[in-house]
Amino acid sequence: MPEERFEERTEAATPRRREEARQRGQVARSVDLAAAVILLGALLGLHFFGREFIGGMFGVLRTTLENLHTVGEDPSDLMREYGSLALAAILGILPFVAIVLAAALAVNFAQVGFLFTLEPLEPNLERLDPISGIQRIFSLRSLMRLITGLLKLAAISGVVLWTIWAERFVLLGLVDRAFTEVVQYLVEVAFVLSIRAVLALLILGILDFAYQRFQYERDIRMSRQEIREELKRYEGDPKIRERRRAVQRQVAMQRMMQRVPKATVVITNPTEYAVALEYDSEKMAAPTVVAKGVDLLAQRIREIAMEHGVPIVQRPEVARALYKAAEVGQTIPPELYQAVAEIIAYVYRLKGMAVAS
Repeated sequence: MPEERFEERTEAATPRRREEARQRGQVARSVDLAAAVILLGALLGLHFFGREFIGGMFGVLRTTLENLHTVGEDPSDLMREYGSLALAAILGILPFVAIVLAAALAVNFAQVGFLFTLEPLEPNLERLDPISGIQRIFSLRSLMRLITGLLKLAAISGVVLWTIWAERFVLLGLVDRAFTEVVQYLVEVAFVLSIRAVLALLILGILDFAYQRFQYERDIRMSRQEIREELKRYEGDPKIRERRRAVQRQVAMQRMMQRVPKATVVITNPTEYAVALEYDSEKMAAPTVVAKGVDLLAQRIREIAMEHGVPIVQRPEVARALYKAAEVGQTIPPELYQAVAEIIAYVYRLKGMAVAS
């Protein structure tokens, strides 16, 4: 990602831009944090399983050497003896390998999640550009890597000096101790020193991951022009989208008008609002809005209703309430049941009078 002209990229990346960057392998990931966690896992593995592994290896090796004189001239006997040694080594090292592998998978999954892409391995001639290479050398990213390296060196040096200084009197007294005691003490000090160094690297790794997140968000920022181009590329030209929506509205309106002749009643304002209701007591639990409109659309609903003999009732308050409370295809709200029931009963009485006459 080029580092120039960032002042033009003021907008946060869209989800599609983030997904494209992820597919290219461009993610926020700290190598230092991953290395620190893996080292910590290795140290814990050595602490819990190292003694048993080394002891077991020495035991098998001693047994193998003691029984070496019993091996005949047959090569299979020799392979069998050394095979047991190899099997013991594999079984002993498996817990250590499992801990290191689990730490590596966990820290990488925590940073980037599950990601498999081969795109970063594809040849890219832009990487061979000497000018871009010089710019990368003298970039902010390179400066941060230099600072991080110096901080790691200072942290490890500080931990080593601190640990040795704290143990200086014990170290001076090792000359009077037995060799096994000296070795055991040095192993313990080495473990403490390693744990402290790894914890220092872990803190630096967390800080580096925070910086990598900041750098990642900065790299994938977009300009307003890029956002417009993305919308145009994936959602189509704005004019075409508007035309498509207009066609959809027209089709929906035509379908709505086709249901007006089947309406039970049209309630009006009388001229501003018109709401067409359909009700069948055997099939419906409540009246349903089949069409509604204001002004010219309301006028068209009334015209269609008159053409097909649908009763039109003027109830301004009910018409306004129905228009605001229910969409086309929805049943009327319960609070309007009483008012609409009176209107439908009135319509039924008119139809009954017309049939009687």
